[in-house]
Amino acid sequence: MRHSAVWSMALIALLGAPRGGRGDLPARPPVQSTPEPAVDEPPAAATGEVDRPGADVAPAEPRQLFSGKVVMLLEALKRRKISTAEDEWKGQVVLETDDGRLIPIVPDWRGRAFFQDERLRNRKVELAGYRPAGTPYLKVLMVFTFNDQGERQYTDYWCDICSIPMYEIQPCECCQEPIRLRFEPRELPEYLDRGGPDRATRREQPPASPADPSTRP
Repeated sequence: MRHSAVWSMALIALLGAPRGGRGDLPARPPVQSTPEPAVDEPPAAATGEVDRPGADVAPAEPRQLFSGKVVMLLEALKRRKISTAEDEWKGQVVLETDDGRLIPIVPDWRGRAFFQDERLRNRKVELAGYRPAGTPYLKVLMVFTFNDQGERQYTDYWCDICSIPMYEIQPCECCQEPIRLRFEPRELPEYLDRGGPDRATRREQPPASPADPSTRP
């Protein structure tokens, strides 16, 4: 009889217990996990992406081919017998064009290699690029050098392990191993303005005045 009473009380407690809870305690609502806030991506300027290929907006200026050789600015000034304070110009490179002009190079993702690698200086080059309006500087987009046979070669850096190109001297961005200077045959890009670097300058010059008829023979 005693055992029957115990089992009866246990059965009543079991049947009378609220669903989802223990005994007479109310069931707890299911716990909903609160999603973590998304991590803000760093701006491009913080990651250096503004200096990577393709990061620049397509320039409004014509992209042209500039020929000559890249030299240290101080060397070029000394050859022209121009005295200057050396500290302020130390490390600056320029393109000395075939007609003797000096064009400073922007040390960005493509131009920086000329500041780092002496193998790219004092040799014939063709640089695809443009000069931003209102500045004397050249922004380089592609670099072409020439071998001993006078053949044009596209020039960049290459990681043999990861098979990825790079554009300045530094460890590979992927495997962190050394990279090498690479030369390979390639045609000039189709986007070049074939009018030449001086086309805009020539277009801005006023036409020559016709000769005075009275001075004609």
